[in-house]
Amino acid sequence: MPDIMIRRARPDDASPLAALGARTFSDTFAHLYDPTDLAHFLASAYAVEKMASDLADPAKAAWVVEARGLAVGYAQCGPCELPHDEVTPQSRELKRFYLLKAWQNGGTGTRLFQETMAWMLEDGPRDLWIGVWSENHGAQRFYRRAGFEKVGEYGFKVGSTTDREFILCRRADSFSHKPISSPA
Repeated sequence: MPDIMIRRARPDDASPLAALGARTFSDTFAHLYDPTDLAHFLASAYAVEKMASDLADPAKAAWVVEARGLAVGYAQCGPCELPHDEVTPQSRELKRFYLLKAWQNGGTGTRLFQETMAWMLEDGPRDLWIGVWSENHGAQRFYRRAGFEKVGEYGFKVGSTTDREFILCRRADSFSHKPISSPA
């Protein structure tokens, strides 16, 4: 594989990251949804304007994974918006974590995850949150190895379909007991 570079996303990354987000979501989940529902969801969730707004928000952060100058993955974090009673204003959430299939299972995801964890903890330990599809067993294993535990569930709507999502949390007090290095 060519050299991989992981860097903080910039405002001019909005268009390629929006396209990458729509592509990776479709590659992984398109089979679950009515094509019209999926098209509407992608147009809203991965709009360039929405990505540009997120990249301009100082409470959020994003990273881009590049190979040969092309975006092959990205991650996005910010204040936690998951529907759980224990979420506080100090909580942070890993909102998106995407790699094209050709770039998975080679260590790039671990590197990207370490970047996001470092940012979420830069001001000290806090509760960290992740929402993950109930059938994404590989992601659940990855996050479990990193110290996250299932603490709830919610419904994630795409058109007329409601997916069962798990809410995962890693409590602030766990960071003194387990390093954030590679979850592998």
